[in-house]
Amino acid sequence: MRLTLDGDWTATVTGEPLSIAPRFVFRDFTVCIATYADVQERERFLLDTFGSQDHVWDTPDELRFDPAGLQLVGAEFRVPAWLADAEDSARVPAAPLVRPGGLRADEPRDFRLEVTSDLCRGPGDSVLTCLRDLDVLDEPLEARIGIAPDVALLVQHGTVAGWSLTDPVRYLTVAFADPDPAPPARATRHLFTACMDLVTTRLLDEVRDRVPAALDRLRALDEALRDQDDDRHRVGALHALIADLVEDYGNW
Repeated sequence: MRLTLDGDWTATVTGEPLSIAPRFVFRDFTVCIATYADVQERERFLLDTFGSQDHVWDTPDELRFDPAGLQLVGAEFRVPAWLADAEDSARVPAAPLVRPGGLRADEPRDFRLEVTSDLCRGPGDSVLTCLRDLDVLDEPLEARIGIAPDVALLVQHGTVAGWSLTDPVRYLTVAFADPDPAPPARATRHLFTACMDLVTTRLLDEVRDRVPAALDRLRALDEALRDQDDDRHRVGALHALIADLVEDYGNW
């Protein structure tokens, strides 16, 4: 299969997906698939690769390729803040199933990968599906290409129409840290859904408007995260964003 991006840039699907576990940095609402461990290593990685990357005043999603072999070597996606309603989220198709595969650029030049605009939350937040727009749901998908563990590109009409992250709570982390390899605690899954309910719905606007009931809910969630003793790496990743909201709005 060949994918077309940014008008005329093309890549061929291969049988070699990345083995790198994704990092879901909840505070930034980004999913990163890369091995760099700090800002300096990230800068070197971008200098040593080509593809789509952020620039001043422009933050597209990133797919990065090795100049020598033209193989995909990393990616970074931004989770959209706009949550689709429940009816649209229910329309996300189950087929086709994910097929593991990598990408090989057809030529070594840069391109631009537009960020997705709509977030669909699966039942129990078992999967997050991020779409170019909701019109994608009006037609079948051609393929799901699993470029890394639990990360898939959604293909429609020969181009990338979105991407998905399965079991997102498993990959919660902060900054450049790798996610905890141990399974998530059940309590963490409940806290993750509570955090998603707060930051992806109108509740966030109510927090910013300092609506008392919304602030009460924010403070209760902050307390629940502080009191959770198990799975501290993931809980800390969730709390990094919630604590910021408490500092900005909850102490008034």
